[in-house]
Amino acid sequence: MSNKDLLGRRNFIKGMGAAAGVAMAAPALAVSESANGVKWDKEVEVLIIGSGFAGLAAAIEATRKGAKDVHIFEKMSYFGGNSAINGGLFAAPDTPMQKQEGVKDSVDTMVADQLAAGRGIADEALLRHVAEHAVEALQMTLDAGSEYHPYLQQLGGHSVARTYQTTVSCGAGITQPLLQECRKLGVHTHNRAKFDGFILDEKGGVVGVKMREGYYFDKPESGELVRIKARRGVIMATGGFAQNINMRMAQDPTLTAEVGCTNAPGATGEGMFEMFRLGAVPVHLAHIQSGPWASPDEGGFGYVSNYSIYNFPHSIAIDRLTGKRFMNEIADRKTRADAELNCRDAQGNALPPILITSYEDSKQHPNTKKVLKYNVGWKFDSIDALAKHFEVPLAPLKKQIAEYNEYVKTQSDPQFGKNMTEAKGKFIQAPFTVVRLWPKVHYCQGGVQINTKAEVKDSLTGKPISGLYAAGEVCGGIHGVSRLGSCSIPECMVMGMTAARIMMQA
Repeated sequence: MSNKDLLGRRNFIKGMGAAAGVAMAAPALAVSESANGVKWDKEVEVLIIGSGFAGLAAAIEATRKGAKDVHIFEKMSYFGGNSAINGGLFAAPDTPMQKQEGVKDSVDTMVADQLAAGRGIADEALLRHVAEHAVEALQMTLDAGSEYHPYLQQLGGHSVARTYQTTVSCGAGITQPLLQECRKLGVHTHNRAKFDGFILDEKGGVVGVKMREGYYFDKPESGELVRIKARRGVIMATGGFAQNINMRMAQDPTLTAEVGCTNAPGATGEGMFEMFRLGAVPVHLAHIQSGPWASPDEGGFGYVSNYSIYNFPHSIAIDRLTGKRFMNEIADRKTRADAELNCRDAQGNALPPILITSYEDSKQHPNTKKVLKYNVGWKFDSIDALAKHFEVPLAPLKKQIAEYNEYVKTQSDPQFGKNMTEAKGKFIQAPFTVVRLWPKVHYCQGGVQINTKAEVKDSLTGKPISGLYAAGEVCGGIHGVSRLGSCSIPECMVMGMTAARIMMQA
């Protein structure tokens, strides 16, 4: 995709005002301390913890707004965090590609879709803030060199097609260009540097942090402890806690170590925990989202996830026990994940459902080749062969496919109310590609409460904690019960940019 100017002369935030294994061990506890008598080892202007979408965007924006000494600290040996292995899906309303494809969209429509998925407890002000400035964040990725497929996708829960996807079909298509941009701008990047606590002034404001430099993830006490003063403040962009088994089981006892996870191993949440100890408000910790597009036949996010996300609009999900559809294939994530978990055999054991797609349509996505190559998906020349392989009752399956193809023709789904716009002309017909589906823990809606300036709110006063900002999955309450796919990247980036901008205005 060409590096178009999506913004023209609009200013950022106009009118705002001034894959991986499971981490079984609990993270090492971070503990804050008073700045009284502290001997500082280093002093920086802007200090950012975490190198995912939020942290990278914050660093670029801070530099563009005049910061001369910006530092990103990453506890893992590699940069990008969980962002690097996500799906690379970016939702934004009223974009040039939407105009090109004749899609009518708006900030109001995107916010309404997210509020519906949030089931009444999402933060409308934050959702609107992100939607209003998603195009600015998208422009930042394009300016850095990110490339996207030349088409939009309509993901589950979205009422229109508004999602861009990187040509490499993963978040690294954004994090790598942003990291390179950071380095071009002179941002200092440090890996194997683990956050070990805040350093506070006499009023409880954040004036610096303790870090372990030379840290190794499998050695919790490794590294040299240093104290770093942050003149303008600290931005926490440390992500969620999906890989912290104890924490997620405290919220939902069913999310044991046996439940798959799409996150990088570093998503353990200690930065979030220390903000709670500091007085931050915990919000929606029990709302942990599972991805309904994941496969039980591969580890982590894998190849099937992006394959399924692309193909859901023109595919059918089949319960192998009945041979019939059991859900709207583009409903929101929670609706679909819950429906998949109900797919059981006669004894009540898990029976992962299958997603059937016409090969002629599925092959348009690059992951189809990988799904078939690595034997996490199958190709069949007839419905009989497909039904035999998965032990699906043949007659009901044939009837279901015939009925669904009528829905494609009439552009109406009386069975589950699926929006058939993206399925137009895409019939379920041989040859077929098929994958198995089973949810995996993917995203934590819970975290610390922030306002639209990315300031972390104090639980006692309701006011911002001085010197402390947060952005990305470490924040809670934004999406409510269920986050719509492709909305995390704009949220992370917009709130990271917001944190940097507010910090530079202070």
